[in-house]
Amino acid sequence: MAFDRRTFIGTTAATGAAVALAGATSTPAAAAQQDAKKQGPRTYAFTVMGTTDLHGNVFNWDYFTDKEFDDKAHNDVGLAKISTLVDQVRAEKGRRNTLLIDAGDTIQGTQLSYYYAKVDPITARRGPVHPMAQAMNAIGYDAAALGNHEFNYGIPVLRKFEEQCDFPLLGANALDAKTLKPAFAPYSMHKLRTPCGRDVKVAVLGLTNPGIALWDKANVQGKMTFPGLEEQAAKYVPKLRSMGADVVIVSAHSGSSGTSSYGDQLPHIENAAALVAEQVPGIDAILVGHAHTEIPEYRVKNKATGKDVVLSEPLKWGQRLTLFDFELTWEKGRWSVAKVAAKVLNSNTVAEDAKITRLLSDEHRKVVAYVNQVIGTSTQAMSSAEGPVKDVAIIDLINHVQAETVKAALAGTEWAALPVLSQASCFSRTAAIPAGQVTIRDAAGLYPFENTMEARLLTGAQLKDYLEFSARYFVRTAPGDAVDPAKLTNAEAIPDYNYDAVYGLSYDIDIAQPAGSRISGLSFQGKAVDPAAQFVLAVNNYRASGGGNFPHVPQAKQLWSNSDEIRNTIIQWVKAKGTVDPAQFASVDWRLTRAGVPVF
Repeated sequence: MAFDRRTFIGTTAATGAAVALAGATSTPAAAAQQDAKKQGPRTYAFTVMGTTDLHGNVFNWDYFTDKEFDDKAHNDVGLAKISTLVDQVRAEKGRRNTLLIDAGDTIQGTQLSYYYAKVDPITARRGPVHPMAQAMNAIGYDAAALGNHEFNYGIPVLRKFEEQCDFPLLGANALDAKTLKPAFAPYSMHKLRTPCGRDVKVAVLGLTNPGIALWDKANVQGKMTFPGLEEQAAKYVPKLRSMGADVVIVSAHSGSSGTSSYGDQLPHIENAAALVAEQVPGIDAILVGHAHTEIPEYRVKNKATGKDVVLSEPLKWGQRLTLFDFELTWEKGRWSVAKVAAKVLNSNTVAEDAKITRLLSDEHRKVVAYVNQVIGTSTQAMSSAEGPVKDVAIIDLINHVQAETVKAALAGTEWAALPVLSQASCFSRTAAIPAGQVTIRDAAGLYPFENTMEARLLTGAQLKDYLEFSARYFVRTAPGDAVDPAKLTNAEAIPDYNYDAVYGLSYDIDIAQPAGSRISGLSFQGKAVDPAAQFVLAVNNYRASGGGNFPHVPQAKQLWSNSDEIRNTIIQWVKAKGTVDPAQFASVDWRLTRAGVPVF
């Protein structure tokens, strides 16, 4: 659908509901200009604060463990912490001299956000207001770019969230598929009152990730299209300058590395923020998102102007708040940027803002009660702690549920007789199923992502390629060298979620061999795998759409797909079975070796 709710008028910076104003009414410009001529150059400083990849975190709480969030670095998370930092900055700088923006991935990621999308959906008649909208409204956000995960629950949920926000959701490269007009506000314009000269006009251009077309194909195909960030920035930045913008800031849900993890599957670059800075003149700063990395300040020289563009990416989930500090000079009747610097503040240095925790205390209690519902029992405890280096029962549980679900779905079809395999990753090294009662949060903790399931048709040879590609994850370690499990994984910076174990096959991974020559003894039911044999692979939609750039699967024939989250499928499976017994599904089918000798 074309953007029409927040009217976007391209001829003036002060027209339309998508134009947000910060500060009070304008100072009479003529008198101020005369004063400036008499007294020489004047200066004005202001600060733009930024968050990104909040992923449904309001409280400093982990709904999967049902306790306060903590990690090895003792980071804290959540908008309640961010709110305290924002208040401190506003007190120091003066509220009229600040803006607050976000770079996307807001409404997916925790059980809090899941609950208000699926269990008590905001789209229901007289439904609730999304907790993220409530918190961001209360904190006073001025604009937010769209992230790719905004589309996970479908466009109706996103539109309802947009309606509930007091600030615009920006996406200059999110276009209506039929009209090619903006489906959301491309930008917002903000006026900051100054003590001299005219008001400063700050434009915020929102750019989202073109990968949405792949990752949420089921939700957006035929409805929206997502061109590259560079081409849309090149279109809008000159326009914003012609509209009188003194400062142009891009809020981009796109990392800075210039890479894509999808190979040829993604027609535009996934992590293009630095390329936008380099290629598109007229940008002063970019708030970076999507990559879940911390970049306090990163300077990129624009090829056309030779000027530095300052980039910053605050750490995910509200762990950091970026500050862009601008210094402007008033000369010859206009404002120009003299200096930009960026840094990040750590949210673990402050307490949660009581006004935010009070505002959403009822929602928090509801979700805590929901995730603690008992859905079954387990005969023994299972942990994912060793999942990256060993075939553990808890990963087998994910794979068993997936394989069983696909087998049932293909029953009675021409593919029913084919063997069904399954892929899964160790998504969390802290996931656990206790002995005894199993709750929703226990089961949900195995699969923190919103992935859905597909069935793809692969040959034995393709599966061998797939496993070789996956095995790049291990650091090459010669026979006789000491083995430290903590240093054995994540070679080439491959994240845990891009290492797949395939359930239903048996194989060794020789980590003494170079990547590409590590898989040996590949067999199915005790017999060597025939390269020409056909298999069904139960696979998540991220992998099926090219996520991780694994070979063959994106091009493979799709035999079946499902719109239900894999996480929910696991929960329903446990409910239906009543008892989880690893003896019924767990076995050691892959192992790490060196020259034929097991590593563990």
